[in-house]
Amino acid sequence: MELRTLRYFVAVAEELHFGRAATRLHMSQPPLSRAIKQLEADVGALLLVRSPAGVTLTAVGTVLLDEARALLDQADRVRVRVSAAAGVATITIGILGDGTDPGVARLAADFSRHHPGIDIRVRDTDLTDPTCGLSAGLVDVALTRAPFDVTALTARALRTDPVGVVLRADDPLADRDGLLLAELSDRRWFQFPQDTDPIWQSYWNGGRPREGPVVRTVQECLQAVLWNGTVGLAPLGHDLPAELAVVPLTDMPPSRVVAVWNEGDTNPLIRSFIEIASSAYHR
Repeated sequence: MELRTLRYFVAVAEELHFGRAATRLHMSQPPLSRAIKQLEADVGALLLVRSPAGVTLTAVGTVLLDEARALLDQADRVRVRVSAAAGVATITIGILGDGTDPGVARLAADFSRHHPGIDIRVRDTDLTDPTCGLSAGLVDVALTRAPFDVTALTARALRTDPVGVVLRADDPLADRDGLLLAELSDRRWFQFPQDTDPIWQSYWNGGRPREGPVVRTVQECLQAVLWNGTVGLAPLGHDLPAELAVVPLTDMPPSRVVAVWNEGDTNPLIRSFIEIASSAYHR
């Protein structure tokens, strides 16, 4: 198995849609489909079940997804350590959530213009690690959302976004102008895996324990709402499929977009990144 093919598989497994995965990987869909079929041939088992509604993982696919994530994380660690030993001028940025955020686009343009000779690497992460690989040493700086455990980390707030509840469009509450968290107390909410940061989990559960299906990615969250009628929280201002709706929560603390780095890290590229990010997100 090639690492590139495993990255393709992880993208499809997390997006649960070949078209979205191809967009995320900056490639067309046909070669992506061929790569996944070849991977299934190499493994000797079906990994994904394809349907007009999207993609679901088989039992074998679920096992491979966990192993592929671990292998790719290790490969990233090797690359970071080798680059550091070679003295190569690089910065690795972890990004959580929507990479189409206009703040991200402005930051990318500004940072590239200020540092034209730097090798900039971006690591997409799922919702189970709000540090985007920073705590594991996989990235130099993270663009993410608070709150989460910031022990040994430093965070700079860039923006705050109001939060709403995502519902099926045909839900009786979907046409409301606003809701209180208490009005959702009898609903099932999507959950993150048990080893997820408890501060992060509590925030996205509205501050109290909930029950519901376990998810790892934004697409899995949306599918949980669509298929199971599960409710979940999301920052306002993001595009949703027509089958879903978001209603503002009037008593929910806003979500903070933050840039985070390791406490005491004196890398001048990180300091420059933070200053440029602060400017880009306030324009």
